Amino acid sequence: MHLTDGVSAVVGWVAEWSKAPVLKTGVRLRVPWVRIPLHPLLFRWYPFLQDGVAVGHVIEIQHPLIEHHLCTVREKSTLPSHFRAAVNRLSVLVGVYATDDLAVEPVSVQTPLAPADCHQVTQQIALVPILRAGLGMVDPLLNLLPDAAVWHLGLYRNEETAEPVEYYDKLPKSGAPNTALVLDPMLATGGSIELAVRRLMEWGVEEIRVLSIIASRDGVERVQRDFPKVKLYVAAIDPVLNEQSYIVPGLGDAGDRIFDTPQPG
Repeated sequence: MHLTDGVSAVVGWVAEWSKAPVLKTGVRLRVPWVRIPLHPLLFRWYPFLQDGVAVGHVIEIQHPLIEHHLCTVREKSTLPSHFRAAVNRLSVLVGVYATDDLAVEPVSVQTPLAPADCHQVTQQIALVPILRAGLGMVDPLLNLLPDAAVWHLGLYRNEETAEPVEYYDKLPKSGAPNTALVLDPMLATGGSIELAVRRLMEWGVEEIRVLSIIASRDGVERVQRDFPKVKLYVAAIDPVLNEQSYIVPGLGDAGDRIFDTPQPG
């Protein structure tokens, strides 16, 4: 029996037990933390379970290129231009996985040689970057989804409370897209994502997906506890937050490093 067959069998057993949808990859249970290695290494799908019932999920993407570019963004001596480029590449990799189940419809096109049967995405998609760091993820996602709308939500961090404060919101009262991709490189406490998701739900968005580069375990659990239907795609999950609620080991302040605006002290 091949390794992939064994992984599929274990995943099937977990799915039957939890009655949750399954991808044929590895799984991780909330209590205790259990990881089943994947082969090939693509991504991990984590159903969060309470009393045997799935209440949410997060996908931590596993790929050699992600591991490579994470080294660049984590290294404190990385130049801002190289940091931005690595964020761009990581955003593409996360974006590909975050869109792998979008609805499509068949179309016929004419090539220079003959007709060809193809497929086009049918969902109305919006990108929602959390200002300002989320701006660093917009261009790579627009390269993947050139017809997506872009709506901005402005949130800044209160350094005394570590809680987000909203300062910009121009979402219209109607015309919500089918799917919104919330873009924020760092998911620390989960406060900014919570405000963004609640605002998008008020707007009437049917499906919300969160794309981050690095998340804290506490932040992931908060989002999944409060919004079990929201899918979260991340390149890495770090174990702790420090006393200032920064992700450790993390990469520092993503916004300051993207825009080369180091803070004194």
